[in-house]
Amino acid sequence: MDKPTSDLAARQQALTAYLRDPEHCAMPEDMDPARVEIYRELVFDNLRSLLGNTFPVVRALLGEQDWCRLLRMFLREHRCATPKFGEIAAEFVAWMASAPASLQDTRWPAFLLELSHYEWIEMALQQADAEPLPASDPDLLLASPLRLSPLAWPLAYAWPVQRLGPACRPTAPGEAPTLLLIRRDADYRVRFSELSPLAWRLLQRLEEFPELTGRAQLHALAQEAGLDDRDTLIAEGQRLLRQMHGQGIIGSAR
Repeated sequence: MDKPTSDLAARQQALTAYLRDPEHCAMPEDMDPARVEIYRELVFDNLRSLLGNTFPVVRALLGEQDWCRLLRMFLREHRCATPKFGEIAAEFVAWMASAPASLQDTRWPAFLLELSHYEWIEMALQQADAEPLPASDPDLLLASPLRLSPLAWPLAYAWPVQRLGPACRPTAPGEAPTLLLIRRDADYRVRFSELSPLAWRLLQRLEEFPELTGRAQLHALAQEAGLDDRDTLIAEGQRLLRQMHGQGIIGSAR
């Protein structure tokens, strides 16, 4: 590599280091300070605006000072693998999921990762490149294998993520997990709903055992749960399957 190219690369690295971490990296000496400051403000303000719109509850819960501190840490420590602005929120969640040392400080809420994931998942489903299930006959739900729509995602959290906010800041997870379903309608509206443990497990089983018919799934679910009254479960389960079918959550594989 010739010297001019090497010098240019060094200057670019010095500039990006400063833009990422102006508190610990020096501004390049041979650049106009006023122009560099404009770039620094643009980089951070764009990130704050972009992620603030995706994580409004996290931002409100932390307060502006800690929210900006969190963004500074992310900007300093993480190297995004995507050039797309719409995917930076996923990188933000992935960075927190990697358990960086800077987030091990107990002053950060223990539910921060789960709350961030919960807020991000709506955008992820909104942008998902998937098609709804084709139409199927609800009368075949017990007699045929069932499919879970790629636009319906069962979720499980240790924390009550749907209730967290400035007025709800628990210090310990709930006694039972928070079980949710997020789904995208045909009009691209994203909906959240709470699931009972049996309903959540049923949806989970559809992907674990795709060869089983709806009736076999319900029988196996009753066995897992240790339920003796299987006839009642089948009747209630059939109503649940029809409801989910009508909402586009599941469909017959035939």
